[in-house]
Amino acid sequence: MRFWNLLASAAIVAALAGCTNETLDATTSVDIKSVRNKTEYQVSAPMVKKMSELGMQKQAPIALRIFKEEGTLEVWKANTANRFQLLKTYKICAWSGKLGPKVKEGDRQAPEGFYPLFPRQMNPNSNYYLAINTGYPNAYDKANGRQGTHLMIHGACSSSGCYSMTDEQMIEIFALARDSFKGGQESVQLQAFPFRMTAENMARHRDNPNIDFWKMLKVGYDQFEVTKRPPEVNVCEKKYVFNQQASGPFNPGGQCPAMSTPPALQVAMASFEKSYQTDYDKAMKKYDGMVWYEPSEAERKAIVAKQRVGRELAYAPTGNSLDAGKMMKASDLEKKIALQKEAEETKQAVEIQKKELEKATDGGKHVPVPAANPIPQPVMQAAVEQPKKSFWSLFSKSEPELQMPAPVVITPEQQATAAPQTQAAPATTAKQAKAPAPAAQQQAAAVTTATTPSADATAEAPVMTEEPPKKRPFWKIWGN
Repeated sequence: MRFWNLLASAAIVAALAGCTNETLDATTSVDIKSVRNKTEYQVSAPMVKKMSELGMQKQAPIALRIFKEEGTLEVWKANTANRFQLLKTYKICAWSGKLGPKVKEGDRQAPEGFYPLFPRQMNPNSNYYLAINTGYPNAYDKANGRQGTHLMIHGACSSSGCYSMTDEQMIEIFALARDSFKGGQESVQLQAFPFRMTAENMARHRDNPNIDFWKMLKVGYDQFEVTKRPPEVNVCEKKYVFNQQASGPFNPGGQCPAMSTPPALQVAMASFEKSYQTDYDKAMKKYDGMVWYEPSEAERKAIVAKQRVGRELAYAPTGNSLDAGKMMKASDLEKKIALQKEAEETKQAVEIQKKELEKATDGGKHVPVPAANPIPQPVMQAAVEQPKKSFWSLFSKSEPELQMPAPVVITPEQQATAAPQTQAAPATTAKQAKAPAPAAQQQAAAVTTATTPSADATAEAPVMTEEPPKKRPFWKIWGN
């Protein structure tokens, strides 16, 4: 019966294509302090009025759609024609990680995909005010070996893999789901997407490693856009399949049965995809040579840091990727990623050193004392104090006058005369060697020895003697 209704609705898509849906403001006027019983809270009068204007019953079925990149959660509700229309849009307060599906426990990623929410997944006693379990991992996640637990839509505005709202938002979402279950809805479909899967967004994210997974989700996204009804979701061959008539049961990890798309839906989708391809080609030309830089959670938090001022520590809004990310040249993005990798490696090295230091010092309790320096250090000696001079010593005649010795000037003629004598000096007798040489000869020998290299490399150079200091006249008492 559902497929016949789908066929009928698809036939009138063209006629309703021009319809638009207005939404209530993303804020809420709920006063949490005045709510006595949060599980029995009744939606506000303005929202009930909006339902009436859109032809909706209060307990009509709903569907939820999440878009990570822009940070929004939408509530869609069925009207009397069983077509879903957008009732309200909420701004997600916090979601962790980056764009992309959750893969394993602890990766801080929020789920992406199609998840059925049953009444048993409603948690009125959550530590985060109120919560609805997403049901992760679903059949697709399990077939692909993905793991994780306790992935919720909850209040408190704090996320570690969940979609967290404010308490005021969560009490409304919880009430809308509760009313739909009271009206007979068996499960609420949650559609969690990385972004609105328009042609421009798909072209902008074409280089993301998750693009093949997103193309698979896009089939269900497009069919909801066309039919305005949550698609029928199944899993086979570890893939999502939507609105397929099958010859047998679906096995998530096994081969898909023979399947076919209802003719009316197939015609409607063919027209939709043709228009999409035209828009995608335009977007590819627009973003030629450009790539999207997907910001980290820390970069998103930095933009909305002021929102935390004056609030409790648990309140941790994360902002959205559209404000923190940007289009860049491919070469610039490569440089940016390289710098980020280098910084991360440096951070890890510091953490390793810190852990090793804590291990070596037993958590700082036993700090090793450095050993003494084995190299002897020079001992500085105090200068010997000179005796003070008395006044009468100024008149002493015997005090020598400090003078620098006069330099001895040797002319080229003297060098020429002295050099041959040194090179071919005549042999001396033992008697001559014992005789003292005249002073003039001693001075010449000293000069010759100083200016001419000695043949014996081991001999010491003679020491030049200074002239004795002259006595200072008595009348020069001041020494200058």
